[in-house]
Amino acid sequence: MSFHDDAQRLHGAATRVIAVTGGKGGIGKTTVSINLAAALAERGHDVLLLDADLGLANVDVLLGLAPTHTLADVVSGACELEDVILEGPLGMRIVPAASGIQHMAELDTRERAGLINAFGQLEQRQDFMIVDTAAGIAANTLDYCNASHEVLVVVCDDPASITDAYATIKVLNQSARRHRFRVLVNLAEDDRQALRLYARLLEVCDRYLDVSLDFAGNIPLDTRVSTALRRRQCLVQSFPTSPAAQAFKKLAQVTDNWPAPRSASGRVEFFVERMAQAESLRRVAQL
Repeated sequence: MSFHDDAQRLHGAATRVIAVTGGKGGIGKTTVSINLAAALAERGHDVLLLDADLGLANVDVLLGLAPTHTLADVVSGACELEDVILEGPLGMRIVPAASGIQHMAELDTRERAGLINAFGQLEQRQDFMIVDTAAGIAANTLDYCNASHEVLVVVCDDPASITDAYATIKVLNQSARRHRFRVLVNLAEDDRQALRLYARLLEVCDRYLDVSLDFAGNIPLDTRVSTALRRRQCLVQSFPTSPAAQAFKKLAQVTDNWPAPRSASGRVEFFVERMAQAESLRRVAQL
């Protein structure tokens, strides 16, 4: 039995949806999303990476890919969802620039149902969907986080990063009653510094919020990361023995042990349904 068959047996057919967020821009969130997805794919999982940075979508740019369609084309009927998906490193698949969801509130019932059905009809079932959210706490970013099973908050050694991460956690806790978050320290000088940053965020959250923060690990400072970015390559694939690549592989192993979702469906359309519901509720509130 292969590793992938064993993973399917252990976790069933449920897709685990993980939103990668952080509040502040420039903390390496997209790099984390790409390399976590790649490391999970390397472990034998079927992985779908959704570029949900609607304003500055750049997953395709960082990987040197050239998409010809987006979800907007799926909504309009110009193509099928499978036509949008790009092949990425190590077998992972990528949905570029999710502009079709940006204006979900403007879609009628038939269009929303069609988009949900499109995800549900994907021939290849996913073990994981990684959602690379936009920086900040705009409504769409919060919706992506709320619709996901797990929220991975990325922080780095920057006061603004800690402040913005706290703001993101606070809004998600108060608006959506989300109580559990995973924290990843990026660009860490060493393990000790990473734990100090995590402890700083944990202290302020414990003081003011009713939340649980789990330390997911850290990604070290590594010159190979910038080299891979300049080459428009995936670090995990291009420099697999580098310290940061090894850290991403460890993160994938940790992620693999997170609890499987307990939703009735557990498939990718669950995520899109929740997105559609959030947009619909917001639209009603504005009337």
